[in-house]
Amino acid sequence: MERIFRRFGILLMSILNQPIAMKNVRSHSIFLIVFGLLAGCISDSRTSPATPEWSYSQTIYEVNVRQFSEEGTFKAVEAQLPRLKELGVGILWLMPIHPIGELNRKGSLGSYYSVKDYFDVNPEFGTKEDFQDLVNAIHAQGMYIILDWVANHTAWDNPITITNPEFFETDENGSFIPPRGTDWDDVIQLNFENKDVWTYMSSALQYWVREFNIDGYRCDVADMVPTAFWNEARADLNKIKPVFMLAEAENPEHHEIAFEMSYSWEMHHLFNSIARGEDSPLKLDEYLAEDRAKFPNHAFRMQFTSNHDENSWNGTEFERMGEAAKTFAVLSSTMEGMPLLYNGQEMGLNRRLAFFEKDAIVWERNEFHDFYARLFNLNLTNNALFNGVHGGPMLRLNTENDNQLFAFSREKNGNKVIVILNLSDANVISRLESSTLAGTYANLFDDTTVVLTEKLELQLKPWEYLVYHK
Repeated sequence: MERIFRRFGILLMSILNQPIAMKNVRSHSIFLIVFGLLAGCISDSRTSPATPEWSYSQTIYEVNVRQFSEEGTFKAVEAQLPRLKELGVGILWLMPIHPIGELNRKGSLGSYYSVKDYFDVNPEFGTKEDFQDLVNAIHAQGMYIILDWVANHTAWDNPITITNPEFFETDENGSFIPPRGTDWDDVIQLNFENKDVWTYMSSALQYWVREFNIDGYRCDVADMVPTAFWNEARADLNKIKPVFMLAEAENPEHHEIAFEMSYSWEMHHLFNSIARGEDSPLKLDEYLAEDRAKFPNHAFRMQFTSNHDENSWNGTEFERMGEAAKTFAVLSSTMEGMPLLYNGQEMGLNRRLAFFEKDAIVWERNEFHDFYARLFNLNLTNNALFNGVHGGPMLRLNTENDNQLFAFSREKNGNKVIVILNLSDANVISRLESSTLAGTYANLFDDTTVVLTEKLELQLKPWEYLVYHK
């Protein structure tokens, strides 16, 4: 009950901070926020995973080893660690590092997600010794590493198809089959009704933690594998060391035991639709209320404008968001949740990376590096932007143009961030009035000092953004 009253108190303060003329305008959104906050309190009683303490202040960066450099090796990734540290990266997520199946492979090099051997590394990337060197170097930089794990299916020529054919689902003729309802004909479906599959897969997960000291996993298509398996595997991993687990899913059940973080897919799609002018920023209020109602407050929600799937299959952030790409990068890095950066975004990579062929990133440091470095380093140092229960709640600051502007504050342990975004392609003149504004701040993007009062007059260009922090 204490949490319920605390959250309700925060809500009341945010409402009372609005100008009197606006108090009746936003009744629908206020109802949604009340519902979200109170329902979220109910979910607080659910069991929280044993979250590593270090994870609360991190950002995450996805590495496509094949395309990360012309060499496409672990050593080439290791060489760029000082730059990634400067960028503000906390966790490196490596796409699958295992040998890739040759039978029925797609393209000339195949999909990373067609795993031929769970206990080995792709020889194109280097050796196990090279991988161990990379893990050690990441830890020496004060960063962490998680591996992409494909538990649902394997390559057609994985050795267990011969040693343990009972591990797989089959058709009426006894033949192996791809995952149902997909076009993934380069892989075959494991049978999780067979508990020996659980034992095998859990032992493989434990191997990389025990032998190489990695820090956790990003789990591919996590909803296609029983939650009970993930719960059991997490418990076994935690016997070795506290690990960090990311689910490629949007399932509240995953956060009860197995996972710290899950994809905020729906928010990502909302970014795209607002950028195209198909939805109003008011939809953000509705989504956040619903999300808080569904997920426990200890859940980390991963926010992003791109990843390997989006980039290769749906287009770069510039294709999908146009001039709004930076604006939504600011939102994804300052709202509740952990921000993700896909390799190449920090140089404004404006092309789709081939998925089944070699297509190396040509690195050219430019203004995007400084842009993301400012955002990511703020995440690492400002308590208000920390993850889960260690971060500050978003308090919506209503403006006269809520169908165009999205403004909020976050505060924790004396740290505060004010974010104001024009989520439209029009010039906007507006007024923002709230007692939470008052104070002296640094402007994140020009390093100037700004003194704000309780009333703020705004003139924002299309897709313009402001971030003030202290």
